[in-house]
Amino acid sequence: MKTIRIGSGAGYAGDRLEPAVELMEKGNLDYIIFECLAERTIAIAQEEKLKNPDKGYNGLLEYRMDKVLPLCVEKKVKVITNMGAANPQSAAIVIKKMAEEKGIKGLKIAAVLGDDIYDKIDKYMDYDVLELDAKLKDIKDQVISANVYIGADGVVEALKNGADIVVTGRIADPALVLGPILYEFGWDSEDHEKIGKGIMIGHLLECAGQITGGYFADPGYKDVPELWKLGFPIAEINENGEVVITKVDGSGGTVTTQTCKEQLIYEIHDLTAYVTPDGIADYSDVTMEQIGLDRVEIKGATGKKKPDTLKVSMGYRDCYIGEGEMSYGGSGAYERAKLAGEIVKKRLEYTGVNIEEFRIDYIGINSLYKDQISDAMIRERSVCKEVRLRVSGRTAERMDAVKIGNEVEALYTNGPAGGGGATQGVKEIVSIASIFIPREDIKIEVNYEEA
Repeated sequence: MKTIRIGSGAGYAGDRLEPAVELMEKGNLDYIIFECLAERTIAIAQEEKLKNPDKGYNGLLEYRMDKVLPLCVEKKVKVITNMGAANPQSAAIVIKKMAEEKGIKGLKIAAVLGDDIYDKIDKYMDYDVLELDAKLKDIKDQVISANVYIGADGVVEALKNGADIVVTGRIADPALVLGPILYEFGWDSEDHEKIGKGIMIGHLLECAGQITGGYFADPGYKDVPELWKLGFPIAEINENGEVVITKVDGSGGTVTTQTCKEQLIYEIHDLTAYVTPDGIADYSDVTMEQIGLDRVEIKGATGKKKPDTLKVSMGYRDCYIGEGEMSYGGSGAYERAKLAGEIVKKRLEYTGVNIEEFRIDYIGINSLYKDQISDAMIRERSVCKEVRLRVSGRTAERMDAVKIGNEVEALYTNGPAGGGGATQGVKEIVSIASIFIPREDIKIEVNYEEA
């Protein structure tokens, strides 16, 4: 029975490169994916593209491709990645130029387009925004990006046309893996059971080191060996959609039924209905078996037909966050930090700073759980001899956000005693909103560059 091996070389935009190189050198791969997009990532990339039409792809593209391109040729590993972000076409051109500079010939690079509908959003102004009690027209002037989650069709087309490297924009994460599976095994895109299996495999691989113990590790409870050199996962997939998750021998981390179970349910709201552009996966009857060291066999996923609508992820300028921090140590550290927070709060009220949301945190005491849970964990806060105050606020105007940090810094000379290590900053927040549009509105296009 035919089997292919797909490795995961990245689980987020800024992921490590060494585990990917290890996979390509030692993993006997047919394909490697680099999953590098989150919702806000592409909105930020769109801002870069607006400033420079040649940019908007992942900032580590050149860094990664410097190592990946020679291995792609030497080891005959095809690369599938969403590092194109807001500009897959420019990313493909950059990769072509890098290949030529390295003397690499016979390399075909595909750019999958069609997810960016920013110039077409006017037709959807009366659509409901999923996260807000509003229509799209209510935030029209704030929107800076609009990208549809597309499926695996463009990847399949690129592979059929001989692409060695496929660069996409906002493709659904599992589709990076489902694409080569569909191409290699010739599955019918309407074979819902097999598509569900492929979506599951893609989901297992999409976060890279999470499934080999990265997000699993909890010292003394869930120990993971040599986490400092964590290896990334490999999926051995047969034409029936059965899969074994493993990693390179000698790499750090671990692959167990426990690590695989945690990744299977990661970000899944309903195990019976994981909705993607390619289909709706059902994980409710999945079984896992440890069949060897760092080898887990997974079976039982199924699926339902693909949805009639596609999700559009839009970035919009939402607000500013102003913040300031100050440390207090020694006897009375908590009491002085608390007084400092009260001073800042009253100063901001006194000077008329417009703040939509405001909070005071004592890092290490209540910044994660707030007071009700934190009080149960630390009954006597005066025993805390190291406290870092954080004051933050959400504002509509940048200048108001700046004033928050300024007031924290002013504590240096305006009390209470012993404050140090002040920092302040302002962030412009790009938030995410979503609508659903008819599937037939989206047309996928694949362009090619050859070195």
